[in-house]
Amino acid sequence: MDKENSSIHDFDFNLICEYYSGIDRQGPGSPESTLLALSFTDGFDDRAHCADIGCGTGGQTMVLASGFPGQITGIDLFPAFIDLFDAQASQLGLFPRVKGQVGSMESLPFGDETLDLLWSEGAIYNIGFERGMREWKRFLKPGGFIAVTEASWFTNERPEEINAFWNDAYPQIDTIAGNLAKMQNAGYVPVATFILPENCWTEHFYKPQEALQKEFLKKHQGNATASDLVENQRHEARLYDVYKAFYGYVFYIGKKI
Repeated sequence: MDKENSSIHDFDFNLICEYYSGIDRQGPGSPESTLLALSFTDGFDDRAHCADIGCGTGGQTMVLASGFPGQITGIDLFPAFIDLFDAQASQLGLFPRVKGQVGSMESLPFGDETLDLLWSEGAIYNIGFERGMREWKRFLKPGGFIAVTEASWFTNERPEEINAFWNDAYPQIDTIAGNLAKMQNAGYVPVATFILPENCWTEHFYKPQEALQKEFLKKHQGNATASDLVENQRHEARLYDVYKAFYGYVFYIGKKI
């Protein structure tokens, strides 16, 4: 596979985990965007239960906890991420109201209709937007909310370079209209949709990686896979700078009928 167009999943899981453990967020986003998305949901009290799927180290989850009064369970495949998640929750005085659990988004450890809110920032692509919308729905109570971010096309046509990059890395990428239709077909009422601002990519995701990359390359000097991983992320950042008018992350908030 062309290294420049390779997906993050083409690299060693241990290296991926180590790399992303060094930054607060493992994908584009910001505290402001998290709280804005939460503002389109309601009806929660301290008995409510939220699951943050693909929570990473919990950067967005701790922000979510400031506005969500109930229990939050973070689910992630990487044990090291969950360790950092729980440590952060403890430091902030949120544990055990906010706690992590190692698990797969393909087999969530919840009973049917037990969740009031299902959250996922920058992670649903691992299972696919349409599949996630359909399979996760059963865990939500009637009237419960789902809120996810998903890489989306802003236009129906785009330059070949960026079109090829995303269709190779994530063939299921769709337009905003296409994703809203998938949400509605899965049995949700679309409540709100908004594009994440540019600073969610630059200030909160790419910039924090710059210092991390120098230390990562120094530690793994001579490791071609580590070098390729860093170059992959730098290439992605360059593409965003050139083609950000054509794609980005979009928050989709829906309510289960």
